Amino acid sequence: MRVSTVSLHANVAERLRESIFAGEWAPGSLLDETALCERLAISRTPLREALKVLVAEGLLRHEPRRGCFVAEVTERDLDDIFPVIALLEGRAAHEATERAGMADVAALEVLHQRLREHAAAGRIAEYYAANHAIHEAFIVLADNRWLAQAIGDLRKILRLARLQQLHKPGRLQQSLAEHMAVFAALQRGDAEAAEQAMRSHLLAQRVALRDIARHQHSRIAP
Repeated sequence: MRVSTVSLHANVAERLRESIFAGEWAPGSLLDETALCERLAISRTPLREALKVLVAEGLLRHEPRRGCFVAEVTERDLDDIFPVIALLEGRAAHEATERAGMADVAALEVLHQRLREHAAAGRIAEYYAANHAIHEAFIVLADNRWLAQAIGDLRKILRLARLQQLHKPGRLQQSLAEHMAVFAALQRGDAEAAEQAMRSHLLAQRVALRDIARHQHSRIAP
């Protein structure tokens, strides 16, 4: 069966997106279209369509006659984005708490246990994956497609820098405590407390990233 152009360029966009998130290219790097076509065994047409998708998402920037470059997340970007996503994810936690049933709470308990285990072992990459799954679970439970879409758009940009905050000394355990506060509020059925705890969790991430940018090598542009 012949793969459609639409599904091909969507697949290419996803592969490039994950490569960017994995840090395969440094912020500001120019993507070599010829090399990418060879590597992915595709023609220029689906590649360029995929690049347009990533430009629209803010992961790449396009410069006429030069090509596409990996986006650089600036301190100003983070200052602008984090208060907004804190409001959005806080609202998701509120709505998730109102809608969560016993089976949902049990499933979240499993995810939080996994989070505790990774934090105890200092497994940052695995902790981040479990952390991501928990945030996704709250969004799914909120069952608000407009909220999910807005959060998803912003999270793509934040993924360019967010993992770094877990490398700040003490941040792993602090992040775990913040997550447990959100979960405890959900278990009690306290939607207002869950919302506030999630907002605080997101804003604490911004503080950690700011500290890292001041004292360590960072992928974030000044």
